[in-house]
Amino acid sequence: MNLDLSVSFAGIKLKNPVLSASGTFGYGYELADLIPLQRLGGIITKTITLEPRAGNPQPRIAEVCGGMLNTIGLQNIGVKTFVEEPLEKLSKIGTPIFVSVAGFCLKDYVETVKILNAQKGIAAIELNLSCPNLKKQIVCADLPLTKAVIKGVKKASKIPIIAKLSPMITDIAELSLIVQNAGADAVTLANTYPAMAIDIKTFKPKLSTVKGGMSGACIKPLTLRCVYDAYKKIRIPILACGGITTGEDAVEFMLAGASAVSVGTASLISPENIIKTIDAIEEILENYKIRKVKDIVGRLCKGKDNDRC
Repeated sequence: MNLDLSVSFAGIKLKNPVLSASGTFGYGYELADLIPLQRLGGIITKTITLEPRAGNPQPRIAEVCGGMLNTIGLQNIGVKTFVEEPLEKLSKIGTPIFVSVAGFCLKDYVETVKILNAQKGIAAIELNLSCPNLKKQIVCADLPLTKAVIKGVKKASKIPIIAKLSPMITDIAELSLIVQNAGADAVTLANTYPAMAIDIKTFKPKLSTVKGGMSGACIKPLTLRCVYDAYKKIRIPILACGGITTGEDAVEFMLAGASAVSVGTASLISPENIIKTIDAIEEILENYKIRKVKDIVGRLCKGKDNDRC
């Protein structure tokens, strides 16, 4: 059977629905010697800020049952250095590039996006509105600021804007609707979950900041619920992110309403896992005689009494 894994995401043509998740692939090109990056549906860079950041002190990664904690603190080289070298290397891969952007105020977001908007080779901007391991409150917990950031960035950008939201919101479906109405072209659901771990050998926290962001297989059911709830409420596409380690996981998220998925922690375990996810999706479609992957998006909702269907 001639399978079609391509999807249209916020007007961007992806060869398949599997992307790398922000923060787990470095700037996106570093793994070129380990896996064929051109096979990915898209590459999402680690988060870029207006100025360089050193990030949080060590230790800032801890392995826990079912996943990992991180408190990187948005360490990055800053947008000006990013466009000088990493972006040039990324543009040669032949895969759509999504640049993750964070800021500490409205001006930070807008100025960073203005610089990126002047460059070639960027398919979309993913606005990190939800990093849980900074000392300041996450942006998407402040609705007026969230709307101002999206509107300001949309005004400054000619390319699609994706809002990455936190699961630690009372009603993530309602928040997704708010960012849709503010002008976002898509949403990423969701970021990590605040968590902590203690080393009983030292009686101290395993992370320098005590708490960090939880990712990995253990958060999949929690994020799957976020995607399902949001899909019933909004019309813009959803990029699912959280606990996706296999092709079966990816298909679950697409059935719940995701148009595409991003693989993160599983890539840290083995970079090949993201390629295996693509291959497994193809095998699942073939087994169920489904020719187009886009036909499974939101299938769980079909025929249900909800806003989407």
